[in-house]
Amino acid sequence: MASKLLLIIVSIFDIIAFGLAVAAEQRRSTATVQPDAEKNYSYCIYDSDIATGFGVGAFLFLMASQVLIMFASKCFCCGKPLSPGGSRAWAVILFITCWVFFFIAEICLLAGSVRNAYHTRYRNIFDETLDCPSLRKGVFGAGAAFTLFTAIVSDFYYVCYSKARDSFQPYGGDAGVGMGTYK
Repeated sequence: MASKLLLIIVSIFDIIAFGLAVAAEQRRSTATVQPDAEKNYSYCIYDSDIATGFGVGAFLFLMASQVLIMFASKCFCCGKPLSPGGSRAWAVILFITCWVFFFIAEICLLAGSVRNAYHTRYRNIFDETLDCPSLRKGVFGAGAAFTLFTAIVSDFYYVCYSKARDSFQPYGGDAGVGMGTYK
């Protein structure tokens, strides 16, 4: 049967990753255009950069969760064979789905963190319009959503994998044909 301790630890990591991704979405950097004292040029002033740290933290917690699940299940391809049936079929489907959701979540969190950390240092002179680039709304939100999907699917994957692994019965009979002696 599936290890309850592992499922609890992985669920805690996933909840932390989800919470950090939601916090990163709420605390995205925003910028304002600020003129200098002599009004010769303008520059961008960014607020707190804490969303980058939240995004990286969510990235790392989600990665740790995925590593634990894959280590416990031997990444589905190593270890003892699985019993044929519905549990194995669901384990294969959930394994593929888990990795797809994981990659999408990690890309959203990493790209959001990198983009949120980018602060332009450009100045405009001679009254040109200044654009202060910032992260679009929803990037960390998408990462949070796919983190939640990854958490759900990876837990179901591990349960189905464990069920298929534990029900495997190796053939214990004689491998030979078993014919009697000829006289």
